[in-house]
Amino acid sequence: MNTVLRLKDLPKAPPGKTGWPWTEETKPFLEGMPDGLDWPKISIVTPSYNQEKFLEATIRSVLLQCYPNLEYIIIDGGSTDRSVEIIKKYEFWLTYWISEKDKGQAHAINKGFAKATGKIFAWLNSDDIYLSNALSSVAEKFNQEDDRTGALVGIGHKVDETGRIVYTPPRGPELSFQSLLSWRKSHFMQPSCFFTSKAWEVCGLLDESLNYCMDIDLWLKMSQKFYFEKLDIVLSHATAHQQAKTTAQKEQTLVETSLLVMDYGARDIAYQELMGLANALVDANYKIQLITYNPLYKVVGPIYRSFKYAIQFLRRNTNK
Repeated sequence: MNTVLRLKDLPKAPPGKTGWPWTEETKPFLEGMPDGLDWPKISIVTPSYNQEKFLEATIRSVLLQCYPNLEYIIIDGGSTDRSVEIIKKYEFWLTYWISEKDKGQAHAINKGFAKATGKIFAWLNSDDIYLSNALSSVAEKFNQEDDRTGALVGIGHKVDETGRIVYTPPRGPELSFQSLLSWRKSHFMQPSCFFTSKAWEVCGLLDESLNYCMDIDLWLKMSQKFYFEKLDIVLSHATAHQQAKTTAQKEQTLVETSLLVMDYGARDIAYQELMGLANALVDANYKIQLITYNPLYKVVGPIYRSFKYAIQFLRRNTNK
């Protein structure tokens, strides 16, 4: 896409939606970058499946960057909700989109980048958003780097469904292969990471056998070949909700990531993480036993279970 979009060009925001990315847009761009060079093409891939609640905000946060050399690709996994309807609402401004059954998130992202032709790559999940001026900031920073830089990592916040910030990863002194092995101590929000097409060509594809840490695997591969540089600007918000894998399946994510870093030779780090998880499970089991062996539980327990079953019965039969 080489034409610069404006807010007036897009469909109106749904009733009640205001602010970014609904009724605000990024400030107009200069014809060229500050140094006179053309803006580099940026390719964004959004993998999605049944995310109608968040998808439109994701799409608008990309398009309303008003970036003059944008390639936007959406790979939907055959959603059964209103996702396709939402995508079609914006399809005129998309470079490519498809809705068909796939093999999961990593497969969808790989399919998207197979269509990408930009110089800078990133993927934005369908429950996350870019903040205003994210793409121009990334383009200008990459323009200051040499070919040894494979990725830029900006600041990212985890937010709840109201947009309230609930977590921001700490900013360590550097990002390197060694520091990334200790992922829990040196992590960052995936939507705030952009990388060169060259780095993707050398280190991609995503490992489609991984369900939770395919991004960490890619960062580890890239950090062995290229530099990771930091950008001290907030680029994205990642939404924490009950359907998000990293929210609903934290323990599975930790186990898969620990096994991954073990494959990269960091057995001691993996051991510490897995033992920490095991100790937490032992502690939780001990607390459960204290509760169930308490004489009061014999009175309260059956009442609680009866109440829970009644709620479940009502939920199953309310819409019949």
